[in-house]
Amino acid sequence: MFFLGNASGHDFDFHLASWLDVSSQWHEGTFYPRWAQWANWGFGEPRFVFYPPASWMLGTALGSVLPWRMAPGAFIWLTLIFAGFAMWRMARECLAPPQAAAAAVFFAVNPYHLVIVYYRSDFAELLASALLPLLVLGALRVIRDGWRGLPLLPSVFAAIWLSNAPAAVISTYSLALLLAIGAIYCRGFRPLVVGGAAMLAGFGLAAFYIFPAAFEQRWIQIAEVLAQNLRPERNFLFTSGSDPEFVLFNWKVSGVALTVMLIAGIAAVLAARRRREFPELWWMLLALGLASAMLMFPPVLLLWRNLPKLRFVQFPWRWLVPLGAVYAFFIAAAAGRSRRALYWWAALLVITGAMATVIVRDAWWDSEDIPVLTEAIRSGQGYEGTDEYAPLGCDRYSLPGVNPADPEFVPPATPLIVPVNPDSTLTPRAHRLRLHVDEWTAERKKFTANSLRSTAVAVRLINYPAWQLLVDGAPASPRVAPKTAQFLVPLAAGSHHVELIFVRTWDRSVSATISAVTAMILLTAVFIVRRRDTHQAHGVVE
Repeated sequence: MFFLGNASGHDFDFHLASWLDVSSQWHEGTFYPRWAQWANWGFGEPRFVFYPPASWMLGTALGSVLPWRMAPGAFIWLTLIFAGFAMWRMARECLAPPQAAAAAVFFAVNPYHLVIVYYRSDFAELLASALLPLLVLGALRVIRDGWRGLPLLPSVFAAIWLSNAPAAVISTYSLALLLAIGAIYCRGFRPLVVGGAAMLAGFGLAAFYIFPAAFEQRWIQIAEVLAQNLRPERNFLFTSGSDPEFVLFNWKVSGVALTVMLIAGIAAVLAARRRREFPELWWMLLALGLASAMLMFPPVLLLWRNLPKLRFVQFPWRWLVPLGAVYAFFIAAAAGRSRRALYWWAALLVITGAMATVIVRDAWWDSEDIPVLTEAIRSGQGYEGTDEYAPLGCDRYSLPGVNPADPEFVPPATPLIVPVNPDSTLTPRAHRLRLHVDEWTAERKKFTANSLRSTAVAVRLINYPAWQLLVDGAPASPRVAPKTAQFLVPLAAGSHHVELIFVRTWDRSVSATISAVTAMILLTAVFIVRRRDTHQAHGVVE
């Protein structure tokens, strides 16, 4: 990236647009935005209600202290460094320091991380993947130490949910499997009880995001997230379809998946002779690896259709996230006691280097994405929105200025407020209406209107239940344009002061309270457990 610029993967524009949008709202004084002001060419969308905040907060913070062209590379570098640390911290529970360091390296640059970095540019998924080893470590501590294993597990579980929703669903099922294996190994229910409590605490910590995202889905077209090529049944390994580019990428990631499975399988067999050194972890990772590999193939389609929320993972090959941790640990464990460890390391480094070289050369490199997005926001033009976050009733391809026949057409910046005739057609001089914008920010819009006759104005804004309309200080009911759900404000003759405020809905208030209460309960429980352990230790010494 130092030489070639930024790898512009599938989701690069989505994430960078979010970071730039959040940055503009930070300058307005909104630290935790909910409404993406510049999405849908300035008409907005509730993107930040539904997309987990960790990645776009970190990306925006990096872009605030570094040139924007450096922010993606810095994000990736920091995340991979943290991924290595997380795997090192997990591996050193059972392996010697050199082996733990090797596991860290192979996890940080595991093949799926290379796919995310260079092909997909899914910064949120990369961040969630970096946390996965700590989730395994948290489960291991709960299995071994019971309640003394807190608070690592709920904290990491919540952090993954705040990073990426598909990876969070994968982590939830992975954690349930790890705890079940631990319960079988211990021949008791304590891992399930303590682990279940930790999961509930994790959900509680992340409730300020999870609950509004779940509750407010009824207000958006969330079903679009599973449209066309985004359904699991069309993304199993080595599937075919009518879209050549889609099939080509599927076969690329399928080849990567088979490579990871093959190496992880060989390493697991070789590491089996060491399973008495770390029996719980060996069985946990073996089960996790087998389950991850199994879920990438069509015979388990019934599970994808029936297990709660699993279909929202979209791509079965996303199970390479947990498989990457299994891969790295078994490699280090297998080579650690081998007389031919040097050959192992050399072969794996050659394979990783060759795969990285192929991926880097095949990636799309484009340093113009960030300047184009920056200028689009600076000029008020905005950027393209998403189908799944579009409010109900909104066909974003029918918004003013958009050409539905050309999806790549970039419409010019539309006026903030436009008069509307009774037949809902926009007219620039209806009824000698005079308009003046007093304030126009992401979550608050104020303007004055003076008309000789009753009329209506169309605001550059899509209707959403969190928007409250005030006319002359009193709540009023808006109208919406057909097909686009554009905000229409009816006005009587005379002069009026109009405000549109993005208010805190009841679900956000309740969820914030749940997160705060959960944090206090968790801290209190940890304090009590630690204090009891300290007293017991003093008693033993005395």
